[in-house]
Amino acid sequence: MPTGVTIVGLGPGSPDLLTAEALQVLNSAGLVYVRTLRHPTLAALPASATVRSFDDVYERAPTFDAVYAEIAARVIELGSRDQGVVYAVPGHPYVGEDSVQRILALAKARGLAVRVVAGLSFVEPVCAQLGIDPLHGLQIADATALALRHYPEANPDVPLLVGQLYSRELAADVKLALMALYPDEHRVTLVRAAGTPQAEAHEISLYELDRCADIDHLTTLYVPPLPQPGSLEAFQEVVARLRAPDGCPWDREQTHSSLRPYLLEETYEVLEALDHEDQMALTEELGDLLLQVLLHTQIAIEDGEFRMADVVSRIVAKLKHRHPHVFGDTQVANSQEVLVNWERIKSLERHNESGQRGVFSHVPQQLPALTRARSLQDRAARLGFEWPDIEAVWRKLEEELGELRRAESSEERAAELGDVLLAVVGLARWMGMDAECVLREATHRFSQRFEQIVRDCAARGRALEALSRTEWIELWASSKKTGG
Repeated sequence: MPTGVTIVGLGPGSPDLLTAEALQVLNSAGLVYVRTLRHPTLAALPASATVRSFDDVYERAPTFDAVYAEIAARVIELGSRDQGVVYAVPGHPYVGEDSVQRILALAKARGLAVRVVAGLSFVEPVCAQLGIDPLHGLQIADATALALRHYPEANPDVPLLVGQLYSRELAADVKLALMALYPDEHRVTLVRAAGTPQAEAHEISLYELDRCADIDHLTTLYVPPLPQPGSLEAFQEVVARLRAPDGCPWDREQTHSSLRPYLLEETYEVLEALDHEDQMALTEELGDLLLQVLLHTQIAIEDGEFRMADVVSRIVAKLKHRHPHVFGDTQVANSQEVLVNWERIKSLERHNESGQRGVFSHVPQQLPALTRARSLQDRAARLGFEWPDIEAVWRKLEEELGELRRAESSEERAAELGDVLLAVVGLARWMGMDAECVLREATHRFSQRFEQIVRDCAARGRALEALSRTEWIELWASSKKTGG
């Protein structure tokens, strides 16, 4: 055999599924190196062939990354010799074989010839076992890679195959990743030994995945789509359809400007759901808010301004850049250091932008006054402008109240009252509260108590206009005692 590397696909497991080319190469090779001996096809190799495996690397190397790096290096070394090397892998060399990708990269760098002999991958026999057509939509994921994710890189509206699910321990990690996207009770199918006479499939609930005792190196997981559309892509398609020439006349008329009030309205409805701790309402209101994001994005797509991928990629890049303690080497001791780093990074970003912008330029003028005041104070504190303790904040509030009492003109009173409110925001911040939320809750309590007084007076046949000031005070005090 000439110098170089010949990579052979062994197929999914049955010797009958070897390609004619693969069989010819294996029969003519005196020495065959295999990634692992754990593959049924190897039993059918001719007795004249000497088989050597890299299973020892799995036992010695600390990580799969190290395993595949060492296997690739050794295969390249063998392939550089006069006789070359035949390296056989399960399935198809280009499907789920990290060692092959590393070999190809190393061979290209060294100018070493590589011949790839195709084999049937696990995908075809699994699809045959399930009776599905991959061209109707199919995602393929590696179990090990999926297990490392906090959120699965998958579209829940498209079927998903998870290959190389070789152990219950791995299945446990895969289950946790998938349960961030799919319901615990979502029905999935475990396919074992597809492409062999022992092939079998059985359906379970997702939460049961790591309880199955028959998971091994020939196991694949099939995750069907959700019963109802649940992907961002499905949502954007609906919005695009509404904006299409034959879509909804109202939606087609909307512009970035005309949608402004709806964006604000939906934001406040989300806040209301949060205030009431109503999870069902929160689910609905977040959807309404997301609709506004997609509508603005769809308008931008139609105008050739930007696409959803631009929106997502920009915020992903920003989050990674501003969290070097998570995505980089920066060390932080606590959340306060996180905020200091955040402000430092944002300051550098502002410095690099075209045109010099102020330190508060990224705090929108359109925010509610209390919320904007809190944001400005937070930002100033991260830059070092902060009270030494809460007692100093109390003293500042008392000072501002005194100045308000002494103010004479309406202009002075307005200015001093604003300073009082600003001091109150600072006090709330030091108490770990948000003045906007506190005031909103207080307003809600006020409206409930007042409505109760109105109902009580109506039940007693008393006119509100006829109540004396003393009676109003008594009714108000009574409503507070009763929790109205």
